[in-house]
Amino acid sequence: MTNAVAVHGVGTSHFGRQPERDLVALAWDAVHEAFTDAGVEEVDAVWVGTVFGPPGVAQRVLRAMGITGIPVITVENACASGTTAFAEAHEAVRTGRYERVLALGIEQMSTAFDGAITPEDTDPEGRTGLALPALYAMAAARYLHLGAATPEQLAAVSVKNHAHALHNPRAQYSGRYTVEEVLASRMIADPLTLLQCCPTSDGAAAAVLGPATGGSREVRVRGLALRSGVPWNHASPHVWGHDIVRDTAADALAAAELADVADVDVLEVHDAFTIGEIVTTEALGLVKPGDGGAAAARGDTALGGAHPVNPSGGLLSRGHPLGATGLAQIAEITWQLRDEAGARQVEGARLGLVETMGGGVSVLDGNACVVVLLEAP
Repeated sequence: MTNAVAVHGVGTSHFGRQPERDLVALAWDAVHEAFTDAGVEEVDAVWVGTVFGPPGVAQRVLRAMGITGIPVITVENACASGTTAFAEAHEAVRTGRYERVLALGIEQMSTAFDGAITPEDTDPEGRTGLALPALYAMAAARYLHLGAATPEQLAAVSVKNHAHALHNPRAQYSGRYTVEEVLASRMIADPLTLLQCCPTSDGAAAAVLGPATGGSREVRVRGLALRSGVPWNHASPHVWGHDIVRDTAADALAAAELADVADVDVLEVHDAFTIGEIVTTEALGLVKPGDGGAAAARGDTALGGAHPVNPSGGLLSRGHPLGATGLAQIAEITWQLRDEAGARQVEGARLGLVETMGGGVSVLDGNACVVVLLEAP
């Protein structure tokens, strides 16, 4: 049995460093809003995405909202944990296993780390101290070496996304910066400066999924794909993360019966670092290889451009609470496709794309990637 699946409601908390707000409070904001948006008071099952939540965190936050006695499943897939929860919730509805399912993502980073995520010392790279900012910096350095991007083009991504976040009241950071100010901010991992790196964030996001009935506010899941990484070695000419995004996107486009990603009107992609957005737009096929940085500098990926990317402000500016990130992207695209995004609205958006890629396991080209295509009512 298969069914068309729709997003019936979404919700999020505010994003930012909020150590005074526990996971229960953050989850309440997201779930309460999603339930109200969907017009429901209960669901049949819950999938929860989180990376650093304590054991039993899913049941703990749901218990506080009276959501008990139903299947609750916790998933961890690095930065793609929230969209992995969404993918599993989608499959549960699509196959008729459950009628209505909640996908929830939660994370409180401010109390877990002081700075970058600690590398896993059981991995060879982790033992050497190769944190994720350094891994992305290696990709940026490669692009600079090959002439595939310039420092100014890297900085243009940050300028764009911080400006987008000015119109997002839930975003952690926003601001009007110049390319020069971005490049002059404190160096984190050469060539990536502070304003080119996502912040430490706390937050939650949620979506209620159910069968598509043709309701006026339902956003249909047009296509979806999830992949785990394969060994990244000399067989690939691309930087880390490119191939898993390319292959997952191809799967999702095929599932959506779309021939070209250029048909998509608005995108939320994984821009944990400025180079991440550049690599992703190229891997998706949105721009030509080597043109990702130039596209950002030209304004092609800005609001009002040909291919608006990260109108929410993205991970760089909205924030990146790992388990919640993917569902925050889902919420943003849902609002865009309903024409509910306010001053950051992409006019006439009918088709949206979400891409979330998580990494950190040595040898693999990413832990996991999820690509979702959503269609307006």
